[in-house]
Amino acid sequence: MPTWASLGFQNAASPLLEQLIFFHDHTLTILILMITIVSFNLVSTVFNLNIDQYMMESQDLELFWTIVPSFILIFIGLPSIRLLYLMDEVYKPDITIKTIGHQWYWSYEYSDFCNVEFDAYMIPSNEMNPNMFRLLDVDNRTVIPMNSQIRTLISAADVLHSWTVPSMGVKRYAVPGRLNQVNFYSNRPGLFFGQCSEICGANHSFMPIVIESVTTKNFISWIKKMI
Repeated sequence: MPTWASLGFQNAASPLLEQLIFFHDHTLTILILMITIVSFNLVSTVFNLNIDQYMMESQDLELFWTIVPSFILIFIGLPSIRLLYLMDEVYKPDITIKTIGHQWYWSYEYSDFCNVEFDAYMIPSNEMNPNMFRLLDVDNRTVIPMNSQIRTLISAADVLHSWTVPSMGVKRYAVPGRLNQVNFYSNRPGLFFGQCSEICGANHSFMPIVIESVTTKNFISWIKKMI
């Protein structure tokens, strides 16, 4: 249970997710402030028997509550537009990884290296070690170097899938016959878990994703072993 509970709440491992969390907190702060002010005014109006007839038909008040929400929308909209731009911006990648979704596993191909490709299947519960994560660990982890811009090209071989890693702040549909791409940047080493978030069949919940972020030196050693 703790493993499943922490899946969607892993600490941010990329600048993109840090920006998403900041925008969430920013928007939530504005909403809490608005709800508090409106609730206070509502309660005050209900329990206050002294009603000012000039206040009930005040042009200045109507102008105020028309303009203020416009500024509130601007304070929410501008950071949102900036964040959408950052999420869709195409950066110059250091490494390109091609990901293909199958029923029900993922295939990976490191396009910048020769003959580096593998399939990633979920490890069955009866074959797991005590230090593995049930229903989350795979037999071949996707290894990436930290502090490097990674581009992932995503497609599917059969039905719709969705390549999702919450701690990286990335999610893209894997559509048969179409190639999508997503860029992310890992700023610390570690294991980061994800799953297919599109209902793709009977074993939909058994095709996890594991990103292993390592140092550049360890990544080069891993690539040499794979070649």
